[in-house]
Amino acid sequence: MSEQLIISGGEKNDKYQTLLQQLPALMDEQVDNVANMSNLVAALKQTFGFFWVGFYRVQADELVLGPFQGPIACTRIKKGHGVCGVSWLEERTMVVPNVHEFPGHIACSDQSKSEIVVPLFKAGGLVAVLDVDSDEFATFDEVDKIQLEKILEWFSAYY
Repeated sequence: MSEQLIISGGEKNDKYQTLLQQLPALMDEQVDNVANMSNLVAALKQTFGFFWVGFYRVQADELVLGPFQGPIACTRIKKGHGVCGVSWLEERTMVVPNVHEFPGHIACSDQSKSEIVVPLFKAGGLVAVLDVDSDEFATFDEVDKIQLEKILEWFSAYY
C-alpha cells in the first residue's frame, strides 16, 4: 500500500484520471472498510482541496457520519432530509450549485455553498453516500458526477 499521492495539474478530468490510477495502491483488501473510506476521503481532499469531503454510512433508518476531512459535521441524517438524505432516498447522485436554495438543506456549516452527494452501492443496495462540499457556489458539474460515480463503483469492492 502506498502512502504517497501524486497530484496532477491541468483540468479537473485529468486530476480525476490521475487519482483513479493511484487509488488501488491506497486501498487494502485486508483492512476494514472504514480505513479504506478514510484513505479515499483523504485522497479526494488532497487532490482537489474540497472544503469538506466524507462518507455517511447507512445504519438502520439513518445516515451516520463516517470518515471525513474538513470542519465538524452533522452526525446523523434522516432518510429524505437534506441533500444526503434525498440522495439516499432517491438512490441517485445529487449536484446542488447553491445549497441555500435546496429545500430542507441541513446546514452543518454556514460556509458550505455547493454540494455533490454520490451513493455507494454494494450487493445491489445503497450502503453509504459520499458527500463533498465546496465553500464556493457551482463548484460541481457533470465531470464531478461522472468521475465520482466511477470512483465509487470501483471502490465498492473495498467496502
